[in-house]
Amino acid sequence: MNILITGSNGFVGENLKMFFKTNFPNYKLFFVERGNSKETNHILWENIENGIPESINIIIHLAGKAHDLKNVSKPQEYYEVNTELTKKIYDQFLSSNAHKFIFISTCKAAADEIQGILTETHIANPITHYGKSKLLAENYIINQNTTNNKKYFILRPCMIYGEGNKGNLNLLYQLVKKGIPWPLGAFNNKRSFCNIENLSFVIQELIDKENIASGIYNIADNESLSTNEIIQLIAESKNKKASIWHIPKSLVTALAKLGDKMKLPLNSERLQKLTASYLVDNAKIKLAIGKNLPFSTREGFLKTFQSFNK
Repeated sequence: MNILITGSNGFVGENLKMFFKTNFPNYKLFFVERGNSKETNHILWENIENGIPESINIIIHLAGKAHDLKNVSKPQEYYEVNTELTKKIYDQFLSSNAHKFIFISTCKAAADEIQGILTETHIANPITHYGKSKLLAENYIINQNTTNNKKYFILRPCMIYGEGNKGNLNLLYQLVKKGIPWPLGAFNNKRSFCNIENLSFVIQELIDKENIASGIYNIADNESLSTNEIIQLIAESKNKKASIWHIPKSLVTALAKLGDKMKLPLNSERLQKLTASYLVDNAKIKLAIGKNLPFSTREGFLKTFQSFNK
């Protein structure tokens, strides 16, 4: 099996490479990169524009521009990378010998906020340029004419976590590690998460199984967690007792509004991201592969936090 991977140097790509090399050494991996590479089987982007090598069976398109939490990216950057680049790669797929195209999109292509539980039937209405650019790429893939021997799989993972994870999860870990109390205990939200090992497992199943239909699939762990529960898991990984303050919501909200005016670390947007609920249904992908996901959210997070100590 010859597999071409774009964006292999990112968080998902590095973990997926390790997963394949450890568990499926019979897969021959090729990587699309720019310039020099540490990988032996690397192909320059410029060469891909002239066509996918005839030997490639599967294309996994990971390359993309992630959501910029600091809001410093220009909107056009999202469309150039997430939309136009995906269209080019998919066009090459259609004219190649490869028979499966796996595109890593995002739940944010469907909705930035959700009431209830997000399913694949939800009418997409993203707010951010990140979500909009991914949705445009999805629609392009769906609307192209594909032959019977070619399939596409659009995967919409929610927040991905695992070894090597950075961002807000690492910030929470550092907060607990330093013994700083979590001040938002009064907000008892619920969020879905996606273990990188569960995502890798799903991708491998899509590669090996031939009876799965093309389409959009949400990817999420079976369990959801509140931020308070994550704080408790971090403390457990450090053999500490979690320190969670239940400051009245009205006071916290007032402080966040003050932060909007004075540019403090806590503002209304950050408070919403830290305390909002976002639940994702994963029933469709489990039915398609005919298996449950191998890792629970709890064990996935504990393994992730333990890796932060290395």
